[in-house]
Amino acid sequence: MSLRYGLVVNGSAYGTQASRQAFQFAQALIEQGEILEKVFFYQDGVLNASSLILPANDEFDITKAWQALAKAYNVELETCVAAALRRGVIGYEEAEQNKVEQHNLASGFKQAGLGGLATALLTFDRVIQF
Repeated sequence: MSLRYGLVVNGSAYGTQASRQAFQFAQALIEQGEILEKVFFYQDGVLNASSLILPANDEFDITKAWQALAKAYNVELETCVAAALRRGVIGYEEAEQNKVEQHNLASGFKQAGLGGLATALLTFDRVIQF
């Protein structure tokens, strides 16, 4: 029987290995037939959701990788809205509410409160933090 997993990513897109390791773990879960339902990006992890990240051509594009994984396997990608706003990752709705002209939340990601993380902790069989 497959287990239901949630991941929490605290590491930024670049500068640490946390996000890349979380992504590789996510791939391995899916390949083994486990169910990955949600990836929650918290603290500097919210930087994974910026549409303004432009890695060099020879670097792994972690944001696009998360987007592709989410689309292919119906995985929710949520960012902590408070952590994201503090770090300049702003979704359309938050830009409208705060009268900011720009938004940069990458497609496929949505902003949520810590309730999204609390739900994961209470309902999934396993929650792994990176």
